[in-house]
Amino acid sequence: MPAPRIAFLDVDGTILDHGRTIADSTVAAIRSARAAGALVYLATGRAAGDIDPAVAAIGFDGAITNGGAYAMSGDATIVADPMPRDAVETLIAYFERRGILFFLQTNDAVYASPRVQVAVSDYMRAWLGTHGDAVEPQTAPQGPPRFRDLAEIDLDAVAKAVFLGDATDTVDRAASDLGERFHVVPGSMPLPGGSNGEIGMRGTNKGSAIATVLAHLGIDPAGAIGIGDSWNDVEMFAVCGVGIAMGNASDDLKLLADEVTTSVRDDGIWNAFVRHGLVTP
Repeated sequence: MPAPRIAFLDVDGTILDHGRTIADSTVAAIRSARAAGALVYLATGRAAGDIDPAVAAIGFDGAITNGGAYAMSGDATIVADPMPRDAVETLIAYFERRGILFFLQTNDAVYASPRVQVAVSDYMRAWLGTHGDAVEPQTAPQGPPRFRDLAEIDLDAVAKAVFLGDATDTVDRAASDLGERFHVVPGSMPLPGGSNGEIGMRGTNKGSAIATVLAHLGIDPAGAIGIGDSWNDVEMFAVCGVGIAMGNASDDLKLLADEVTTSVRDDGIWNAFVRHGLVTP
């Protein structure tokens, strides 16, 4: 019996139009593919507890979360790889020394200081105010992360850090300053200025988690499809037999994918699924 087809989908900018809408065609593509026997997994940088309810309600066979630090297949935990406590302490000290705003993710939730909670809320309101009428609402997501107080976090449970800088070179400087122990990539938050990034441990990424899930399922990576729009999707593209960049991805990221589909606003997932026979138009 042939192995089932399998697809891994990023969330923000791929399924969800950055805190605003989910195209009806995306919901139809995922549900139709699964009904036809394909497996569809999330592959997101978000914490499991921060996945938008509207996204989760579509229905998936499992999820890679926190940029690869955790993975579920059905109800089974396949990957659980939080950051070492001393690495978390190194990051916090670095952010505080440099005056960089940051928040931390566990698998259950997102934690930030009151100052960062206000800053992120202001950023998102400003961006949505500029772009809010660009797409007709189809599904109404919850919007920005629902933060918990950073003072309550268990430093032994941190999976990933996200940071926001006023300077355009904040991500490059963090990568240089923090060294090879950490995996630093540009983030996907739509900031009105400056830059933002994500930090995990070197070797922990969407690609590493997908490889573990595929081995667990007994599926050849050559038969897997990965679809995304952000720099934390690069390793997913490398592991999956076909890496597909969304039309709204940066031109540099598109060069690292095998294919480019249309944008999140223009039926990108549906068109990719049709092209690869996961759904019938």
